[in-house]
Amino acid sequence: MDIKDITSKIDHTMLSQTATWEDIRVICDEGIRYGAASACIPPSYVKRSKEYVGDNLSICTVIGFPNGYSTKASKVFEAEDAVKNGADEIDMVINIGSLRDGLYDEILDEIRDVKKACGEKILKVIIETCLLTEEEKIKMCEIVSESGADYIKTSTGFSSGGATREDVALMAANIKSHVKIKAAGGISSIPDAEDFIRLGADRLGTSRIIKILKDKGDK
Repeated sequence: MDIKDITSKIDHTMLSQTATWEDIRVICDEGIRYGAASACIPPSYVKRSKEYVGDNLSICTVIGFPNGYSTKASKVFEAEDAVKNGADEIDMVINIGSLRDGLYDEILDEIRDVKKACGEKILKVIIETCLLTEEEKIKMCEIVSESGADYIKTSTGFSSGGATREDVALMAANIKSHVKIKAAGGISSIPDAEDFIRLGADRLGTSRIIKILKDKGDK
């Protein structure tokens, strides 16, 4: 697999609580240099980052992150604010407690309302697979497929586990054709990236792949 095919699917990610503007600027520069799909950064840096990169790179940010249990109204506001500040893509976290309670219509309504707030911007729905049963994962594939969201995403990278090959294969088997998959968390090598793409992931949330290329001196 050509390395450019891999980097074009990467959301080059920096979501550390201690991230400074210099850290974010480096992520943006690397994203442009290596042809990443986007830079995925904290909401507080969206406006400055979009002004910095212009049309050279998409800016992705997160809402309801990382736990997902903020209210629907707050998630809608976060999405609207992020778009106003220049975000091109939004990654939202579902309310896992609502899923456990079987409140499927509430989850569907929340995703639809956030998608409405995003307008034409891309919405990815983080379901945090490491905390779900297989049945819950399949149910979320159904809900996301019905919601109008653009992607289903495995993980925040802030919980007890990240993307697995099994989960990506499960998603690929249960989502509708118009929904894409983002694998995130623990993707630490080029063979990892290749495996996830072959299994059906269209996006990869990681900072490590570009770091590997940078350390190797690849352009």
